[in-house]
Amino acid sequence: MAIKKIAFIVEKLPYKSETSRLALTHAIASQTVEIHLEDGDNVEPVLAFVGDGVLNCLKNQKALEVYGVSSLEAHVKNALLLDLRVLVCKEDLEGFGLTEDSIVMDAEEIGGEVTTQVVPYEEIQQDLESADHLMFF
Repeated sequence: MAIKKIAFIVEKLPYKSETSRLALTHAIASQTVEIHLEDGDNVEPVLAFVGDGVLNCLKNQKALEVYGVSSLEAHVKNALLLDLRVLVCKEDLEGFGLTEDSIVMDAEEIGGEVTTQVVPYEEIQQDLESADHLMFF
């Protein structure tokens, strides 16, 4: 049985389009339905937020009040609940003047055990280079 690593890279602003929501939905779906690319293959997703995409991870989003939709914050928590590897670019986060306290770092209140990893872009680049498939959103 082979493992196919799929990297979902989110680089767009939240709520300007459905792009970020699609990335999170596809990343979560790849984990929950155990997509088989070929007989016996399993998927190992990694979800990486870079550039403007780091803003998708902000805490206290008011998406339901403002846009009438579920927040991307909730989707990030669902990804963590399903043990997805969630990476946030350290340099881009700092570029917005944000810290780990500003973003969703865990989903403990819904039973999640893994945490968001704030890492240098170099580490994200290594994950992209080792992925079998890259999906940019």
